[in-house]
Amino acid sequence: MTASTREARLLETFAVLADTLVDDYDVVDLLQTLVDACRDLLDTTDAGILLADPEGSLELISSTSEAADLVEVMQVGAESGPCIESFRSGKHVSLPDVAHAPPEWSDFRRTALENGFAAVEAIPMRLRDVTIGTLNLLRSDPGSPPADDLAAARAFADVATIGILHERTVRESEVLSAQLQLALNSRVVIEQAKGVVSFTAGVPIDAAFSLIRSYARQHGLRLSDVAARVVRRELRLAPEPS
Repeated sequence: MTASTREARLLETFAVLADTLVDDYDVVDLLQTLVDACRDLLDTTDAGILLADPEGSLELISSTSEAADLVEVMQVGAESGPCIESFRSGKHVSLPDVAHAPPEWSDFRRTALENGFAAVEAIPMRLRDVTIGTLNLLRSDPGSPPADDLAAARAFADVATIGILHERTVRESEVLSAQLQLALNSRVVIEQAKGVVSFTAGVPIDAAFSLIRSYARQHGLRLSDVAARVVRRELRLAPEPS
């Protein structure tokens, strides 16, 4: 990818994220766009977003892969490691070499290394004194992404956070909780839909998610709405003929 092409795609991603400020949007699809952009445009292997539920527990909402290795690393990171540390502190936490993680992160260190991840950057999704989750960049090789990549990731996270917390939909703390709970509930339905499509279409979970997302985009529908129709058996998806 040339520098000019990369810059154009970065700007395009910012434009998509900024649409949340002026248009109706699907929170889960917004965050999926964010992690996909991090994987495709930044020096990182995979990315995932953890959002806090009303009780303050982190839940995986979006990731660049549905593979068990990444999901497991993110789930452990929600309990111990740089992800939860970033959420609690509201600060960027860098772990350029997972092998040298502190002893209190031993579970995360073991899980990450077993699944092929050697470095992690955890970036808080924060607006002033409100932190709603973390954007997490995982690399297969030790080291940190270039400074400009980290700056782009922080900007992605900031714009997405502003969209979620925008006063158009969030005027009281109860509304914020409802918005975040909606994202968590949508994720549950999407997980169910992936299982249904995987079984009925005879495809892997990753491919099932791609089918659901492609259908939603092609028809201008919310990802969560398409997933709900699949779960209710109102919609049956199949791979396009090759």
